[in-house]
Parts: sequence; structure tokens; C-alpha cells
Amino acid sequence: MIYGIGTDLVDIVRIKKMKSLSTFANKILGADELQQYNEQDEELNYSYLGKQFAGKEAFVKALGSGFKKPVFPKDIQILRNSVGKPEVLLSEAAQSHVDDLGITKSHVSLADESNYLIAFAVLET
Repeated sequence: MIYGIGTDLVDIVRIKKMKSLSTFANKILGADELQQYNEQDEELNYSYLGKQFAGKEAFVKALGSGFKKPVFPKDIQILRNSVGKPEVLLSEAAQSHVDDLGITKSHVSLADESNYLIAFAVLET
């Protein structure tokens, strides 16, 4: 059964205009995401950061809560599996919260076109 759905749209121009991309990255990315961010070309980082942020926003919108204790951007990691599918990895506190809500599955889709990055999330019980 569907618990919630969420979507978010990011204009990559907003990411490119940031004064400090690394400060934003350190604020929103978990350890595994940050490692990927640091290993890729800077031009790819704009899209990567935008998609990661959109995915996290879509996820908390599906939760119906937005970012608030115990779920903040760094508590949600969106990693790619061996075939490139986005998969959600939560911090212990965020996972406990999601478990308490009865959520058993999460799905996230990320896409881009020109200057726009979009994410869609579905949470199931």
C-alpha cells in the first residue's frame, strides 16, 4: 500500500550560482555520496548535487514531514546500484523513524533534461 509520494524539481542554474559548492555538498550529502561527489569531474557535480537534493526533498515530501528531526538531508543517501538504479540508504535514526511509520519499501527516480533535474519518490507500507 502506498504511504506517500513526493516530487521535486531543481533548476541546475541555482546550483551553478552557489558561492560554495563544497559547502552545500558537505551540508546535504552523506559519507558515501560525498565520496562519489569528490571523485567526479566538477561539471558533473552540478547535476549530481541537484539530483541528490531533489531526491532527498522528494523522499521527505513522501514522508509528509519535510526535513525535521530525525530526518535531515545527510540522513538520506541516494546511491546507485550496479545497474544505476537509485536506492535509498537511511541513517540509523531516520531508518528507525521510517520503521515506526510502517514504511517497508522506498522507490526513487531521478531524471534530468537541459537545466532541470527532477526526482520522484514513493514510499510503501
